[in-house]
Amino acid sequence: MTGGSRGVGAGVVARLAADGAQVAFTYASSKERAEAVVDAAVEAGGTALAIRADSLHEQDVVSAVAQTIDRFGGVDILVNNAAVGSFGTITDLAMADIDAMLTINVRSAVVAIRESLAHMGSGGRIINVGSINADRTPFPGQSVYALTKGAIASLTRGLARELAPRAITINNLQPGPTDTDANPADGPLAAGMLGVMASDRFGTAAEVAAFVSYLAGPEAAFITGASLDIDGGFAA
Repeated sequence: MTGGSRGVGAGVVARLAADGAQVAFTYASSKERAEAVVDAAVEAGGTALAIRADSLHEQDVVSAVAQTIDRFGGVDILVNNAAVGSFGTITDLAMADIDAMLTINVRSAVVAIRESLAHMGSGGRIINVGSINADRTPFPGQSVYALTKGAIASLTRGLARELAPRAITINNLQPGPTDTDANPADGPLAAGMLGVMASDRFGTAAEVAAFVSYLAGPEAAFITGASLDIDGGFAA
């Protein structure tokens, strides 16, 4: 999976490892944080491999898939989780920030999918972690971020048609406000987000990871091309 060293990604690594998967995940910066995620996966009875790779760079993503194949021999489940968010109006955002969102949030997912499909057999699973902002942007300054997540939803629908003959499913998971270090439930933006939700709390990384676990399992074999919300009623 891409982007597994913190937040939702770390939760997904822990859950899939506990489910018995051998998990390779990428991280862009903190080796120490990535090693802690590996340790947690081992403590849960699983196996994890941390690969330093910046999703801003295509070759890093290509190399991460190759290292996964070298270590584990194939790819049964791909989780595209790496993402970045820069918020501001279209005229205020720097083009460098816009390019980074387009590259990391969209292009790197395409690269990871292309590289993984060469090693993925029948019954494979691709799970894209998008955002509820693809469907609802109640505050100004989210337009480009929402664009990238809408692109992931569209990519998921299109690829479902291409991959169905190979019995590979692909789905788009759309979390709403989730309590992470990047978006804490007690942070300065929390009150505004809670004000547009049906729920009175943020979600947790463990809840999102449980949904990923379900989509990765055999009971979800008839779900493909779907954008599935886990948002506490953010889009209700």
